[in-house]
Parts: sequence; C-alpha cells; structure tokens
Amino acid sequence: MGRKRKGRDISGWLVVDKPAGITSTAVVNKVRWAFDAKKAGHAGTLDPEATGVLAVALGEATKTVPYITDALKAYTFTVRFGQATNTDDAEGEVIAESEARPTDDEIKQALGRFVGEIMQVPPAYSAVKIDGERAYKRARDGEDFEIAARPLWVEELLLVDRPDADHAVLEMTCGKGGYVRAIARDLGEALGCHGHVKELRRIWSGPFTAEDGVTLDLLDEKAKSPELDQYLHPLEDGLDELPRVHCPEASIARLRNGNPALVIGDVEYGDECWAAHGDEAIAVGIFKAGELHPSRVFVRS
Repeated sequence: MGRKRKGRDISGWLVVDKPAGITSTAVVNKVRWAFDAKKAGHAGTLDPEATGVLAVALGEATKTVPYITDALKAYTFTVRFGQATNTDDAEGEVIAESEARPTDDEIKQALGRFVGEIMQVPPAYSAVKIDGERAYKRARDGEDFEIAARPLWVEELLLVDRPDADHAVLEMTCGKGGYVRAIARDLGEALGCHGHVKELRRIWSGPFTAEDGVTLDLLDEKAKSPELDQYLHPLEDGLDELPRVHCPEASIARLRNGNPALVIGDVEYGDECWAAHGDEAIAVGIFKAGELHPSRVFVRS
C-alpha cells in the first residue's frame, strides 16, 4: 500500500509574480510549503532570471495544468543588439560581437518573419531532450550537438520601445513551447548585428495576469495561515480555454467514477469540454451523442 502524502487537500490556482534569481521549481516548492498542500505544479517554466506570471496549481487543479500550458502567453523582453551569447541571454558568455545597429524601421520590418507559424530552434542551453539527455547538460559539458527546429505559433510580435541604439523592447504573444531567447537570437541574426535577451517578463498566461500575481514576500508573510487561501483562484479558471456543459445531479457520480454520463450544452460530437454542476467542475472529457466520456475527473473533499 502506497504511503499517504502529507498536507492539506486544497485545490486551486495561485498566480505568483516570480522575481529574478529563483527557479520555477523552487517557487512551486515554496507555494506548496506555504499552503501545506499535498500536491503542486506549475504551467510553464520561466528561466531563473525571468520575472512575471508563474501559474501554480494545487491539488485537483494540477489536472488542469495542460490547458494553461497550451494556452497563449505574452511576454515583454529587452533585446541587446551587438552581442551574441552562448545562452542567448545576459547570463551567458559573449561569443560574437558587431558594431552594426538596426534602425526602428529595420526592426519592425524584420519582426514580420517571426509572426505566424514559424520554425524555431531552441537554445543550446534549454531543457529540450536530445537522446534522453537535457540539452543544457550537453552544452555545459562542451559537447557539439544540433537541436531540431520545431513549430511555434506567434500571434503577435511588436516593437514597443527603443531606449537607445543598443536595445529594443518587444512584446510577444505566442503558443506553447516558445523560447523568447531564440527570438532575440534569430532577430539579431536577421538584422546582421547579433542579439540576446537582456530582460524578460511574462505578463500573462492564459487567464492569469501579472496584476493577479502575489510576491514571495507575501507568501512568507501569510504562510500557513488561513489568510493565504483568499489569494487562490478557482480550479475552474484552468479550464477557461474549453467549452463548458451542464452536468445534471444524476450524472455527477457516474462521471466521478469515470463513466460516460448525460450532459447538456451547445457542443459538437467529438469536442473536448468540461462539465460543471453549478459552478463546480466535475470532469473533462469528450462529448459523444449527448454524453461526456471523462478523461479527467475532479474529486474534492
């Protein structure tokens, strides 16, 4: 018999405004400790030096993580022109330099090639796996390797500020799996001047915004107290991207036991959707002939 995990049966989303200098995993661990939660996980890693929205799921909300991970996200970031680094950010070693600097018009014109469905090669220092090993480990060991390009949907990429000739502030909205560092690297190459990310901030992720975010100082201040629970967003926020159907009371037990059951809603055969009784999520699944066939069920004590 498996050992029972210690902690509270608490479910919901906490939006953290992550500061620079800490890993996403460390933030998740701090949230789990502060809430004394049994289970916690995040929806999309931020680099240690990046700031902004880190959405942390607790308890049953962890079952909705894939829907936030798949949702659109937005970033503001500063590109430093004239230098390429081995990590594609300011933490790395400078490996190439250029005296050339682009004009605002040249930047705006170049941004167009990075919008829509693009192919992107992740940075060498990334968590992409190559033959079962993380790319950053191979890079640290000095190995010579290639990472295959992968598709990325970029909804929007705009020049929002130009503080000086060396820097440009951009805002990007993109889908799952995008590397902002790779955008800065490739933009610098396209402009013939090299480039890397100097600062990066995630301003929203799916339904969660930086304005919703709590600080680590607040977590420390309110840790282990009932006051902290007021900052939780409902589990259901993690299902914002899916259509919702009504679950009659007679269907609740069947769905929670993993069985198909009658639901009511304006969805098509084969659609993925979530069923709610009142405002409470009961299950996520595929709609077929008037029934929801559950793939994830939510059971809260």
